Amino acid sequence: MERFQKFILLPLILAASLPGLAFCYSIINGPTNATVLAGSEARFNCTVSEGWVILIWLSNGSPVLTVSSSQGPFETSDRFTSQNYTSSNGFTSELIIHNTQLSDSGKIECSVQQANSKFAFLSVQVNGSLSIKNSTLTVKENQTVEIVCEALGWAPAPDITWMTNDSFIDKSKYVTQQSQGPNGLHDVLSILTLTLTDTEILTCLADIEALPNPQNATVTCIFVNSTLENAYSEDSRSTWVIVLAVVLSLVGIILLIIIIAVVVRCCCLKKKESTYQTEIRKVSAEKKPDGDLKNMQRHGSENQGYIPEEPWNTERIPRIPSYSLVSSKITVPAADLHTSSVPKDERAAELRPQQFLRQVLLKARSAEEKEEEEEEEVVAGAGSRLWETGTPLRPGHPLPRLSGCRQGAPHPLGWRSRGGGSSRARR
Repeated sequence: MERFQKFILLPLILAASLPGLAFCYSIINGPTNATVLAGSEARFNCTVSEGWVILIWLSNGSPVLTVSSSQGPFETSDRFTSQNYTSSNGFTSELIIHNTQLSDSGKIECSVQQANSKFAFLSVQVNGSLSIKNSTLTVKENQTVEIVCEALGWAPAPDITWMTNDSFIDKSKYVTQQSQGPNGLHDVLSILTLTLTDTEILTCLADIEALPNPQNATVTCIFVNSTLENAYSEDSRSTWVIVLAVVLSLVGIILLIIIIAVVVRCCCLKKKESTYQTEIRKVSAEKKPDGDLKNMQRHGSENQGYIPEEPWNTERIPRIPSYSLVSSKITVPAADLHTSSVPKDERAAELRPQQFLRQVLLKARSAEEKEEEEEEEVVAGAGSRLWETGTPLRPGHPLPRLSGCRQGAPHPLGWRSRGGGSSRARR
């Protein structure tokens, strides 16, 4: 508030002092032009001779700083400050503009009362961005390539140039286009067109007055000869063929391993199944060896027409005709008489006819009982086999014939079947 009051009183003081002043002072050295980048500082100096009272700094016609010989500077903004120097030649006031902005560009004026003012111009510039879309390009032989360099947000518009291998490219090789946005900044687009004969590094340069060194962007253009390209293509193709062959080999090996595993698994399952069936057959076969052995040891001929008496089978089986003995004498084969080792003729001579007949009948009865037991075992074995094979036993189903008897042949001892049954009559 105090500064504002001093700034208001300044014209009044100046007006009051003018009538009594003599024109014995002047501006010795005025400010000089300055160009700075936005955000930096700008400095201007103004030197006046002795006898001055009021010095005013103006930016584009507006006072920004007032300096009094008696009270010093009156600062109205933090962005505008001053430094004062006194020498034998006079008084020097330095105006400092902090954090310069694009709007600060224009006329900077130093003025004292009743003397000519001196002025200079301030140029605030903005450096934007600079880029090339591709940092690396592959160029074939006899191929024309276009490279685009883009500068965005500059003030003023930058000067675009191109260089290759530290030498400038003729301006006829590239075209530059400029455009200005609503904020006062400029955009520049530069397109370089050329045909390369070798690998080169191209540089795009953007320059404005405030930059100490131009801003740059580079791109590397790799030149590929046709012969080298063909060789590279062949090498790439060979590499892919090798990779494909390796992959297919691995897949084939994996498939082969899978197939072998499946075959081994199937063989193991079949082996287990065959072992199980073999055991079943072995158990079934073990049940009938004794009956078969006894049947093989039986004496006489087999009677294939003999069928055990069953209630449900008597109607379908024809009766076996009975045979009568031809003579009253009974002749027994030597194999049927399990006697001592004495010859048959001598043994028969020693026994009486009644005793001999009685012994024969007893042996025949024993043979009959033994035969019945064998028949029962055979029938039981046949039923067991029908059970194992799953064949139902139903009425009318023929049972296996007994071994040891021939169909239609008489019994060695003269026994015959009655009514298709197993009972026998002695004669």
